[in-house]
Amino acid sequence: MPLAKTRSDVLRRNNVRLSGNPAGRPLMFAHGFGCNQEMWRYVAPAFEAEYRVVLFDAVGAGGSDRSAYDRGKYDSLHGYADDVLEIVDTLGLDDVVFVGHSVSAMVGVLAANRASSPIGALVLVGPSPRYLNDDGYLGGFDRPDIDALLDALDANHLDWSAQLAPVIMGNPERPELGAELTASFCSTDPAVARHFARVTFLSDNRRDLAEVRIPTLILQCTDDAIAPRPVGEYVHSQIASSRLVVLNATGHCPNLSHPELLIPQLRTFLTDDAPS
Repeated sequence: MPLAKTRSDVLRRNNVRLSGNPAGRPLMFAHGFGCNQEMWRYVAPAFEAEYRVVLFDAVGAGGSDRSAYDRGKYDSLHGYADDVLEIVDTLGLDDVVFVGHSVSAMVGVLAANRASSPIGALVLVGPSPRYLNDDGYLGGFDRPDIDALLDALDANHLDWSAQLAPVIMGNPERPELGAELTASFCSTDPAVARHFARVTFLSDNRRDLAEVRIPTLILQCTDDAIAPRPVGEYVHSQIASSRLVVLNATGHCPNLSHPELLIPQLRTFLTDDAPS
């Protein structure tokens, strides 16, 4: 039998960082593909006075324990949802507000849908339950597009990162943002990046949306090459308890490019959803 994991094992595995008000409602930030918890550095500090802020790196990213990467476990987003719930349980948290960017938005949905989940509210930033177009569904990509994207990643991880990261970031008038995302992509282990890219871009979590029963805020940018506006509208239509806010922002990473727009919307949602 595997050895029981200690608190330090779990927190070290995901490079968990705690800050803010220990007595406040837990606010857990999760990063997207090829990123790490630093992508929240312009947002998280704004909530430390009132909330208990939890930051972490998904296994394989940032300062996580990369030796913990198991292709079997992480062959679906459920493996990452397991880690989220294990972190929350280890910290003894409840009524957690999970803020997930990009692919982590669906990780949050999966974690929230578990029986007796400690997730009390969701904030989905640029979510996509399926990147591939389907009959009656516009995900943004046809299968040949995804195949070409994955083939390019297999061929040259660094070149793929340099070409795709600025497209994902958008905001070409601010090249430093694209450069930061490129560096983040390049720092990811190529084998992990290739596997996680397939899990991300070939996933289909549309059926999971209707199971969400907790307050949910969906933040969508007006021009997002990865999760176009119809995707945000679809997510909103499938989650009965959701609110959709379209930010006057471009790109897929408003947590980096437009934190001044994201923060007020998150604060308003938290205030409205505060326990009475």
